[in-house]
Order: sequence, then structure tokens, then C-alpha cells
Amino acid sequence: MNKKAYYGAFGGQFVAESLMNTLEELDVAFEEAIHDPKFMEQYHYYLSQYVGRETPLYYAERLSEKYGTKIYLKREDLNHTGAHKINNVIGQILLAKRMGKTKVIAETGAGQHGVATATGAALFNMECTVYMGKEDIERQKLNVMRMEMLGAKVVSVESGSNTLKDATNEAIRTWAKTAEDTFYVIGSAVGPYPYPKMVKEFQSVISREAKRQHMEVEGRNPDVVMACVGGGSNSIGMFADFIDEKDVELIGVEAAGLGIETGKHASAMALGEPGVLHGMKSYLLQDTDGNIQLAHSISAGLDYPGVGPEHAYLRDSGRAKYVAITDVEAMDALMELCKLEGIIPAIESAHAVAYAFKKAKKMNRNQSMIVCLSGRGDKDVNTISDYLAGKGYLN
Repeated sequence: MNKKAYYGAFGGQFVAESLMNTLEELDVAFEEAIHDPKFMEQYHYYLSQYVGRETPLYYAERLSEKYGTKIYLKREDLNHTGAHKINNVIGQILLAKRMGKTKVIAETGAGQHGVATATGAALFNMECTVYMGKEDIERQKLNVMRMEMLGAKVVSVESGSNTLKDATNEAIRTWAKTAEDTFYVIGSAVGPYPYPKMVKEFQSVISREAKRQHMEVEGRNPDVVMACVGGGSNSIGMFADFIDEKDVELIGVEAAGLGIETGKHASAMALGEPGVLHGMKSYLLQDTDGNIQLAHSISAGLDYPGVGPEHAYLRDSGRAKYVAITDVEAMDALMELCKLEGIIPAIESAHAVAYAFKKAKKMNRNQSMIVCLSGRGDKDVNTISDYLAGKGYLN
């Protein structure tokens, strides 16, 4: 067993034998790259000059006044392409070029990772194919159009639940056949090792900046750091630099969908059991026979039946707490953020905002929290419009 591939009991490399050499090659190349000052300099150059980092740590004055504690928003929605996903994509595509690959593939749910991958592929002149569930293509037409404009081929996946899980299955199958010249850009903190470590490395820029920015304003660490969790990339990036700061409470917010009790949710931490999916061992939504169950969320990006292995470890070790927010609570928080701060967040991010309002009521005016605003809501206007018109949305 490769011990470094595990976070406690979670993680590993549960893939076909044919992919083991590919993962080993990737691991070696990744470790060399992140210890190569020239590679990291290039990575940070693109983050600064292309992505537009650093992103602001915005003090939400009206929300803070209403809820009685200091609420700071880490504005990942202001990145080029509209979400945190680009931080990781730039790193992985630079690594793909370094390894001599000419093609990239990706899976996407909400489409933000697909857009980011298509963007990076255009920037670095690589062929790009994105796998996306049929249902998510319906929910996220704007992002599909953006990917195609950027030159990517979007493949509709019509199996299982027609969502992110199935898109990931298809991407892994393709990768197993084409790994010689193709790099699989995984968008979340999931998959076989070293992917969870890679995604954390490239997303940790979020917490590095936020920690310093908060220190400059408040002279200390925040009391609470919070982010939404689907697979867990924005949250592991938001947590990374605070994990060793034991005085900082870490909270991950999953999707409770129509309510945990209804069975229509995407909260692997609330009701999930350890199991194996997409090359990793982690908490998964599954039935008593171990079959993966359908996840449900109004947000395409949280509609995943598992969670990254390091999150599973952080939960079991007690270092981070994981809670769940329903569709209705998330949509209420989304509208409140629009009206009080003039910011339209992604529905995914609105889950974290919704729990921030609950948590704030238990805090005082001298305390502070940082909420990762992982993306902007342009992509969600059709879903929001249907929701507000009482039409419901695709279940």
C-alpha cells in the first residue's frame, strides 16, 4: 500500500492496473514541478497576469451589521472565468505541457471547471474534450456555449443520473485508453492519488491570500473559515492554510437538497458510508448493497455522491465540521446577498453563505468569519429564474 496516497483511512489509488504507471508518472512529475522555482514562478505569473489574482477579501458591511459579527467574503467569483476552478486548471495544464501531453480531458458538473479547462487549453494550444452529464448540459447552457466558443468539444453523458458522477466515469474510461498523449484535468479534490494533493496544492492560494489579508485588517486569524463542499476543491483550498491553526474553526457546507430526511440530497458526510468511487476511498452516498445512490441539489456543482478523501479525514479527525443546507435555504441566502451587498453568487457558494448566516447568530461583534465565495451566479440565471417563478427545477 502506498501510504502517502492516504489521509488516514481515506484516499488511495483504486484504478485499473493499466493506469497505475500513469499515476506514478504523474506523481513524480507533479512533485518535481512544485519544487521547481521556475515552474512555480510561471504558475504564479499566470495567476496574477491572466486570472487576475489576488482576489479581494471583502468586508460585507451590511451583512455584518444585520447578523452581528464580522463577515468577510473571499471573492473567488472575481477570477477570470468566474470561479476558483481556474486556479487549479492553470497548474494542471502547465504540468500537462511539462509532461509533453498534447490533449486534455475534463469532467464538469456546473460547467465552471469545464469552462476553466477549455480556457486553459485555448491559452496553451491544447486539444480539449469535456464530459458533462445530459442533465447538467440542460441546467448550464451558458457554460456549454462558453466551452464551445473556447474550442472545446463537449460530450453529453447519458447514463446513470446524467450528472457529474457519470461524466467523471466517462472521463476516467477515456483516460484509461488515451493516457499516452492525454492529461486528465480533475476539477475537484477527488480521484486517485495524487489528484487530491494536486488540487489542494493549486487551490491553497485561496487560503494563503485570505490568511494574510485578514491578518492585515484584523491583526489575527479569523474565528471561523467556511466554504461549500461538493467534491471539495474550493473548500480544501480555503482550509489549507488554516488546518494547522487550531484556534480557527473549519466548516464545510454540503447540499441538503430537498432535506436530508427526503433522501433527495448530496450530503455524503451526513448519511454517507465509506466506499470506493472514482479511484478513491471516501464517504459516499450508497445503499446497503454498496450501489452509489443519486445525489440531488439545485446546484449542479454540489450534485456529487461523494467527497474528497482529505475532507473525510478532516471530518473523522474532528478538525473540520460538515453541515448541510437545503435548496430553499441556499436560494434565500443567494437573494439576500444580491440585495444587501450587490453580489450575485453561484448557487453552490450560496450554500456557504446560508450557513454563515446561521453561524453568525452564535458569534459576537468582535469575532470574524471568512466565507469562500467560490463563484459568481451568471451561470445559474436560468435555474434562479425558474425557481423564482415557482416552476421548480430539474430533479
